[in-house]
Amino acid sequence: MLAGDLYVADDPELARDNLRAMALMERFNESPAGDPDLRRRLLEDLLGAFGEGSEIRPPLYCDYGFGISVGARAFVNFGLMALDVAEIRIGDDAQIGPNVQLLTPTHPADAELRRAKWEAALPITIGDNAWVGGGAIVLPGVVVGENAIVGAGAVVTEDVPPNTVAVGNPARVIRSL
Repeated sequence: MLAGDLYVADDPELARDNLRAMALMERFNESPAGDPDLRRRLLEDLLGAFGEGSEIRPPLYCDYGFGISVGARAFVNFGLMALDVAEIRIGDDAQIGPNVQLLTPTHPADAELRRAKWEAALPITIGDNAWVGGGAIVLPGVVVGENAIVGAGAVVTEDVPPNTVAVGNPARVIRSL
């Protein structure tokens, strides 16, 4: 699964991991705003890594949690959907706008394989000091480079080089920084 190979989506072990994540997400998403220590502990239990000085505002939605690593001083606004079937890395000082989707799963084009519940996944990396604008969608296998900006509402289907601005659907680089 994490290596990009096909796997069966309703595997019992994956279902157990997902239930664990759902319970932690529910607690995090319902946690009081006045208790940042509780929120941090819940995120440390849920995520693979959660850097010092980082913040994620609820609600947060993910498949497993352990596939997500967040660097130091990163900020994730309300409503992140991070389908972490493959690894999702959010770098140091990165900023993620509201209602962003980071989607690692892929599905075979072959109808019979889809009917049999086969899936695959490719990792996503959001580089250090990158900014992903509100409502953007980042698709499987994409790397958003260091210091890059992804405009609000963009659909990112290909890598975004470091120090560039990408906008649109599909996202295209419009300038260098």
